[in-house]
Amino acid sequence: MAHSLSAKKRIRQNETRRSRNRARKSTMRDLTKAFDEAIAKGDQKEAQTALAKLTACLDATSLRSTMHKNTAARKKSQAAKKLAQLKAK
Repeated sequence: MAHSLSAKKRIRQNETRRSRNRARKSTMRDLTKAFDEAIAKGDQKEAQTALAKLTACLDATSLRSTMHKNTAARKKSQAAKKLAQLKAK
């Protein structure tokens, strides 16, 4: 248990940040699942809109340091590649 005021504040800050980060990651995972489902169905329009939402979410998540920028870029690239493969079929 923390004794100093600064340590207690640090605990409060960590809890707040943890809950924010968990919410952001959860949203990102939900959008990723929606995109993957659209790809699996073969629905190009739905996949295109899901990709736009996913890209916006990844950008916001990396901007706020929940996720590293390169990780977000890699995930966006992989998703765009999947969509391109769907369109090529």
